[in-house]
Amino acid sequence: MRHLRIFVAVAEELHFSRAADQLGMAQPPLSQAVRRLETELGAELFDRSRRQVKLTPAGAVLLDEARSLLTGEKRLRTLARRAGDGELGTLRAGIPPGTMVATLSLLLGACAEHYPGMSVDLQEITTGEQLRLIASGGLDVGLVHQPVDITGLRMGPEVSVELGVVLPRISPLAQLPEVPLAHLAGQDLVLLPREQAPGWYDRILDTCRTGGFVPTGLRHASRPELLLALVSAGHGIAFGQGAVAGKEPRVVWRPLSGRPLIQRTSAVWSAVRSSHPAAPHFAELAADVLARDRTATLHGDDGAPAETGSPRPWAVVYDEATWRW
Repeated sequence: MRHLRIFVAVAEELHFSRAADQLGMAQPPLSQAVRRLETELGAELFDRSRRQVKLTPAGAVLLDEARSLLTGEKRLRTLARRAGDGELGTLRAGIPPGTMVATLSLLLGACAEHYPGMSVDLQEITTGEQLRLIASGGLDVGLVHQPVDITGLRMGPEVSVELGVVLPRISPLAQLPEVPLAHLAGQDLVLLPREQAPGWYDRILDTCRTGGFVPTGLRHASRPELLLALVSAGHGIAFGQGAVAGKEPRVVWRPLSGRPLIQRTSAVWSAVRSSHPAAPHFAELAADVLARDRTATLHGDDGAPAETGSPRPWAVVYDEATWRW
């Protein structure tokens, strides 16, 4: 390819000295490179019999092909660089079960905007399974709820989200501006299954016990919709973000006194095996999306606090016979 670049320079200048100046090299090595190319191809490329250098018929044919090959080489180098930077190919990324559709849409949109040549294969996988797949090479990057054992892992920026309590709208606690954990005594607690994020699950229960709330029973819901249905039907309370409660008019969201439950989420990828070059980029994008999505759920378009189910000036009555409010 170096010889072809030299040949094209001479063919365009039709002058060996000017071509050497253009390429920033001495003329003798340039002339030797052209001779070696002619020997390799078995044809003379320049007519040197006169004072003016001219292309031979073979040289004229080669010029177009050489330009095409050099353009292809440039494209190949660009593709290799972009692939090495993680801008091309497929990134296998894990996300926690129950991630809201709006968050997924924002994340996929950000990936498409910043890395249009990269395909993101999003897989809904529990934290434990994500860590196992990352260790075995079956997953490139995972979005997990802390705490997790990060031995052998690299971790991206962490996003913290304050969790409040989701209550039935008719609960007396719904009248409070914020709820102490101890006031939840006597209630069942609805949680995502432990296998989805064991460390986070255990931390919730430890925090509850420390705050004076020991649930009378534990119920599990693998999807936010089921969690809300259980709370709205009076089968317990749950912890979550205000935006989650906003999907169900029969429940309300209240902050917890002292803000004891902070959910921390970050992307992780392997520090042991060769990692996908796009993994750190995905981690940055995911953190940015989660931070922006959190802000959007806490504030309206005008910057005022968003509606999270504040007490209404009218009475709400539940009819057990019809299961309607």
